[in-house]
Amino acid sequence: MRPLDFLTSIKKKLGVVIVAAVAVTVAIVTAGEHAGVSPILTGLVAAAAALAVVQLLAHGMTRPLREMVAAAQAMARGDYRRRVTATSRDEVGELARAFNSMAAELAEVDRMRRDLVANASHELRTPIGALRAVVENLADGVEPPSAETFATMLRQVDRLGTLVEQLLDLSRLESGATQLDREPLLVEPLLADVAAEWRAKAQGRDVELAVSVEPASLSVRADPARLHQVLANLVANAVRHARRGGRVEVLGSAVGRSIRLEVADDGPGISAAEIERVFERFYRADHGRAATEGGSGLGLAIARWIVELHGGTIRAEPAEPSGCRIVVELPT
Repeated sequence: MRPLDFLTSIKKKLGVVIVAAVAVTVAIVTAGEHAGVSPILTGLVAAAAALAVVQLLAHGMTRPLREMVAAAQAMARGDYRRRVTATSRDEVGELARAFNSMAAELAEVDRMRRDLVANASHELRTPIGALRAVVENLADGVEPPSAETFATMLRQVDRLGTLVEQLLDLSRLESGATQLDREPLLVEPLLADVAAEWRAKAQGRDVELAVSVEPASLSVRADPARLHQVLANLVANAVRHARRGGRVEVLGSAVGRSIRLEVADDGPGISAAEIERVFERFYRADHGRAATEGGSGLGLAIARWIVELHGGTIRAEPAEPSGCRIVVELPT
């Protein structure tokens, strides 16, 4: 605690400083008169003592401001670890606490930026490395050109294109540059279109893909392209993680004044420790399978942004008896 930290206003502190300086001056002058000391000497001593008192008290009042200057200079150099002592109860103390909160947020943003660069670099390096290996083999004559080789190259190019498009999508969403073009949509045709896109993939894994909407006339006001993007990502994830010979359900229903869209699979599900993290950028609940099957860990992060732009919510929860259920709720 610094002197005067207990006071709740900078005005009160200034008043106390002035009163203290005057009191010290009066006390020294009075003592000098009683002792018969020269008025000039008494005045000099009183002035020096008053300045010392002001310096002592003012130093504690202005210290948070000096700490903020030092911390701001450190932030300019990229160091977000500095914090300001915020024991004062006045306006300067409030400013110090707000500064600490801002510094913590900036540190978190910087951490996320570093993670994004590192993760994006890793994700881009994998397909680029695979593509380079194939091209080098072709250039060195290690293997002859074939339809299978070109198909492998095309898959890696597609993976690169998807990742770049997802990164651009995420950037636009986070910057607020994406505008929604909302219109009334019938839910059943939308879900049926998404299911039709992924039915071939589901059949390849012997997974049944079922769509159910109740009532059939259920509608929602949303951006068709963006909502389709959300559902396509959820269905793709469900098909990827469903057990072979299993089932994926795509459901639509009305719940109060909201529209609920659900995508459920019967795969291994998500642990309780990870269920809150699946919507983070580049987070994978199943690292090995996601990497081999082309998941980038961006799809659910993008889905969350789109749903929240619509004023809705998205969450993951366990499915019974096993698996995962992603629930999207949108206002009507």
